[in-house]
Amino acid sequence: MSTHPAVLEFVGAGLFALAVLHTFSTRYFERLAHARTAHAGLWHLLGEVETVFGFWAFMLLLFMAVAYGWDSASGYLDNRRFVEPMFVFVIMVIAASQPVMQLANDGVRGLARLLPARPAVAQYFLSLAAVPLLGSLITEPAAMTLAALMLCERVFTAQAPRALKYATLGVLFVNVSIGGTLTSFAAPPVLMVAATWGWDSAFMLSTFGAKAALAVVLNALALTLLFRRELAEGAAQAVATPRARVPAALVAVNVAFLAAVVFCNHDPEAFMGLFLLFLGLAEAYRRHHARLMLREGLMVAFFLAGLVVLGGLQRWWLQDVLARLDESTLFYGAAALTAITDNAALTYLGSLVQDVSDEYKYSLVAGAVAGGGLTVIANAPNPAGFAILKDRFDDQAISALGLFLAALPPTVVGIVCFRGIRGPVGEFFDWDRWAEWFASLDRSFLFLLILPFVVAAVGLWAEFAARRERR
Repeated sequence: MSTHPAVLEFVGAGLFALAVLHTFSTRYFERLAHARTAHAGLWHLLGEVETVFGFWAFMLLLFMAVAYGWDSASGYLDNRRFVEPMFVFVIMVIAASQPVMQLANDGVRGLARLLPARPAVAQYFLSLAAVPLLGSLITEPAAMTLAALMLCERVFTAQAPRALKYATLGVLFVNVSIGGTLTSFAAPPVLMVAATWGWDSAFMLSTFGAKAALAVVLNALALTLLFRRELAEGAAQAVATPRARVPAALVAVNVAFLAAVVFCNHDPEAFMGLFLLFLGLAEAYRRHHARLMLREGLMVAFFLAGLVVLGGLQRWWLQDVLARLDESTLFYGAAALTAITDNAALTYLGSLVQDVSDEYKYSLVAGAVAGGGLTVIANAPNPAGFAILKDRFDDQAISALGLFLAALPPTVVGIVCFRGIRGPVGEFFDWDRWAEWFASLDRSFLFLLILPFVVAAVGLWAEFAARRERR
């Protein structure tokens, strides 16, 4: 590893930091679009979270083309692997199709009848508990798409309280990040290390399964009990829109496409071919397919592709940070670093560190998935849920600060389950150990650790200032 990073790596780190700050500032650009109408289109573009990393990735490529020539820029792109953005796009569109959604809704309604609660409350609980755990089979992006669309119809209405919307979003993001760890192929951060470390689905189920399931159920149950009255009142006010049923045979074919794409998730040539066949089927039976989620899927893929481009130049500092952490520091550090870096990139760089212990491996992955709901960039499926639900919030935008604060409590539950069950739960509340840990940290790592909280504090101050002005 080079001890003197090149200029390009410094520029890449700087642009990555700007992109992270930009994700916390999108609402500012939305306000500019309303205040300065002469360039409203540009401000709206910069206010779209899905365009943030793609925009700054374009700036990076422009710098590389000017400074080093187009061959260097195109060569860098050729060395990036864009399978994950392509897969998320494909699985998101298929999972959101009307036949698959009909089957998922029927399953949730059927299970809700077995629970001792009102149907609307039981369905809400299952959307936040059962569907994220289903992500261990159909992959996390598909689970995020299904859960977000279910909640979009049941919870994210104009009459729903703002607190309910953000709390639901925070738990959804955290539970999807945790709920995909029961197998070795569904969660992006697990997929990055499974082959290198020899982790199969049996290992994941025995090592992470019970802890992940417990965290997911606790988060969903706590939120359901907290907002049970609002959920019941919202269900009473809702007016159901009748829809024509999709024939069972067509549902089965669409589910077969979904399963085949999941099976081929490593091979873009295969799953893109299947996707083209799916588009032909949807066109042939258009009456049984509502509008396909192509625009939202493409925007999510653009976001993730930008993250791949910018993330490729972060190895020089991030891998060095991970290599110097012990087991406890790594667990909490990974949970915090995930807020400003994609957790799959984090675990991949950690897997490159040589001669690490089993405790190191567990701490890296457990911390990365526990912190996967704190921001939109923390986990690959998060932009999918963000794109589906953002129009249901005020100003058709989701506050990055609101998401961060809403995701903190379920993140703590995940931390306690993954760390406390493995070791002493009291460790999390031992302030002397926390003080000793902070004192031992490298200054550069300490800066990276507190950066999300500093940005959140600035965002909170800006939000309160804006509210005072409106009043």
